[in-house]
Amino acid sequence: MFTDNLFNRIEKKTNIDKKTIMNLAKKLQDSNMKDENTLREVIKDISSMTGKEVSKEKEDKIINTIINDKVPKDIDKMF
Repeated sequence: MFTDNLFNRIEKKTNIDKKTIMNLAKKLQDSNMKDENTLREVIKDISSMTGKEVSKEKEDKIINTIINDKVPKDIDKMF
């Protein structure tokens, strides 16, 4: 399970609180993460939360990474 330390590091970098992260995680858990439309919606949600725009090229790359199972398994190393 995620530690409070991880949530604190994420919040410090992104200004997104634990509750928002948990709500997004619930949405992700209930979604089909191999569906391109779902992934685009999630990327737009995260982009909106963080205030960072995601180019069409980057969005396509993220989607291809997820669909092709190329996402790192150790999420703690992502931050």
